[in-house]
Amino acid sequence: MRIKRAVNAVKKRRKILRRAKGYFGTKSKLYRVARQAVMKSMQYAYVGRRLKKRDFRRLWIARINAAARMNDISYSRLIHGLNVKGITLNRKMLADLAVNDAVAFAKLCEEAKTALKA
Repeated sequence: MRIKRAVNAVKKRRKILRRAKGYFGTKSKLYRVARQAVMKSMQYAYVGRRLKKRDFRRLWIARINAAARMNDISYSRLIHGLNVKGITLNRKMLADLAVNDAVAFAKLCEEAKTALKA
């Protein structure tokens, strides 16, 4: 008995065309072109998920550095001082404190400074 795969083939094409919805021109209409566009967009999405982590870390470091310099300490000395003191806060939380709670961040800077002097 032969296997008829018409339904599965249509489902496969429908899935790709659904993912390509909103693409410009034939990329959203023709299966062969849409498949290439979807494959490329999935690659971009995969890479983008990794780049996002890098970008946010860079943003947090820039914010921490700016706030640290307002408290007369550089970013690298602040991080080193906090590590010496045993204060383990990740950069995301430090950046949040720097933006939203300047008083608490200033206290952390003072702690780092005292750790470096000792």
